[in-house]
Amino acid sequence: MYARRRRWYFVMMGVCVVIFVLAWAVVRIWSVPAAVGMCLFAMVIPPVAAMVANRRGPEDRWWDAPSGDPQSDEWWDELDGRNDGRNDGRKKGPRP
Repeated sequence: MYARRRRWYFVMMGVCVVIFVLAWAVVRIWSVPAAVGMCLFAMVIPPVAAMVANRRGPEDRWWDAPSGDPQSDEWWDELDGRNDGRNDGRKKGPRP
């Protein structure tokens, strides 16, 4: 679900910002290496948040899923070279 992924993205990015702020506002007073370590950890969060936000859920339609319009599905199958005469949205053979 899109709303759930968006919520997780903003939570992860919020945690990232909080770690950066804590690292340089509080932790650096006691330990600069710990603050640098916190920043290195926070540096990993944005790419992971982007992967979580862009992950396809089980209920999401994928780019090659049948659209429900037989004419459109037949046309796309013909363009992809996968038309085997079936008109039920099933694909023939492995993906190129």
